[in-house]
Order: sequence, then structure tokens, then C-alpha cells
Amino acid sequence: MPAPDAALASDLALIEEAVRKAGGIARQFFGGSYRRWDKGKGNPVTEADLQIDRFLRDRLTGARPDYGWLSEETDDDPSRLGKALVFVVDPIDGTIGFLKGRPQFTVCAGLVCRGESVAGVVFNPLTGECFTAMKDGGARLNGGQIAVSARETIEGCRMLGSRSLFENPLQPPPWPAMQIETRSSLAYRVTLVASGQFDATLALSAKRDWDLAAADIILREAGGRITARDGTPLRYNRAEPVQPSVVCANPVLHARLIERLQRPERLPS
Repeated sequence: MPAPDAALASDLALIEEAVRKAGGIARQFFGGSYRRWDKGKGNPVTEADLQIDRFLRDRLTGARPDYGWLSEETDDDPSRLGKALVFVVDPIDGTIGFLKGRPQFTVCAGLVCRGESVAGVVFNPLTGECFTAMKDGGARLNGGQIAVSARETIEGCRMLGSRSLFENPLQPPPWPAMQIETRSSLAYRVTLVASGQFDATLALSAKRDWDLAAADIILREAGGRITARDGTPLRYNRAEPVQPSVVCANPVLHARLIERLQRPERLPS
């Protein structure tokens, strides 16, 4: 494995410090009273989202003024497209879980270099789980090395995803029996796979860059694969920051999931 880059290690340390402090802001709001709005199509935003967004932007771009910025809660600035390095942030991933008082939301910040996720932090401020990774530096949970599971079969795997996806009668043939659970935060789901607590996660509807950029590098550095449903690697910081779908697991299980999703008898989601 190549030696980790010192500049990237410094960036990761900066991101982790900022995200942990942002998690403290989330804890102050959680379970209390705060303002909320609806951005449309069941997409809520809260006072906590906006305060965390401001804090992270001030802290991260204040320390790295030459880096670009892309966040769910900040108006998009097209100048990011001309930046080699871009922070990609979701102040609260899993806002619905946050609103419902569930400890399943995360604060996420990743660093993208020319379209590739190269550093990321995903922090659940209620459980204290802080997932971190940088390119060629391995993946960690609260400082301890993590790795994806070794399960190779879909049947019996621990799957994170919408139960309706796997029990849809319009999608023959039926999926084999699995242990299916979900979490409000997609980034949290990916990092739970990275740490081997679950075997795979699928999301076949479109997602945004900020849902995945931070978790992407954590999953890959833990030995897993994360792609769209057709096996295409995810690329970030494009003009339209959208990912068509996501499939992640260890390489063997990932290949089997991709093969199953490509069967002609399986209807598109």
C-alpha cells in the first residue's frame, strides 16, 4: 500500500475535528424544539441542518480557502467545478430520523479530488460512532481499523435497505431470504457495511453527492466496492451532483448483487 499523503492526512484531521464539533451542535438540538421547513417532496430541513452547515463551511473553507464547497444546505456555486479539491457535506444525513428522535442520523463531510472521494468522516453524534478514512490510509471506527464482512452469498446476508425494495412482487424472481434492516442515513448504512456490522446496502433511486461522498472512501478503504447498479464507479463534483443508484458490499458479494440486478427478468426500479 502506498504511504499516506501528509497533506491529505492533515485535511482528514481538519474534517474530523470539524465534524465532531458539528455533532455537538446536533446533540443540542436533538429531542428539543426547533424550526423546520419542507423543501418539497418530503424533503425536510431544520434549524439544526442550517446551523451545522454554516459552522462546517466556516471551519473547513476558512482553513482551506482554495477548496470548493458543495453542501445540501448551501446554494450551489458553479465555481466548485473548476476546483481540484472540493468539500462535499451533508450537515444532517437522515433528517427524517433526526425529526423522529431516532439515533440514526449522521454528520458527513468528504473531500473529493477530481471526481474521486479521497477523504471522509461520517459521525453519528448520538452513538459516538465516528467513521474515518483517507485514500491509501485504511478505514477506522473511533481509531480502530475496520473491514467489510467476508459473506459471499446473498441468501442469509445482513442487508440494509428498504424492505419494499426486496419484497416488490413486480420484480421477479423473488430475492432470497435475508436479514433486512434500514437506517435513516444512507451514509450511516454504507459505513455500517464498511465496519462489517452489515454485509451490503442497496439504494436504487437517485441520490445526491452529499449522501455518499464521505462514506464512499470509508467503504473502499475497508476493502469494499461501491458503485451504481450497473457497476459504474461513482464520480463526484459534476455539474449535476447526482448518483443514479448505489450498491455496496465486499467485492464478491457486490459482484453477485450487480449480476442479479442486471438479469433481464428483473424490472427496473
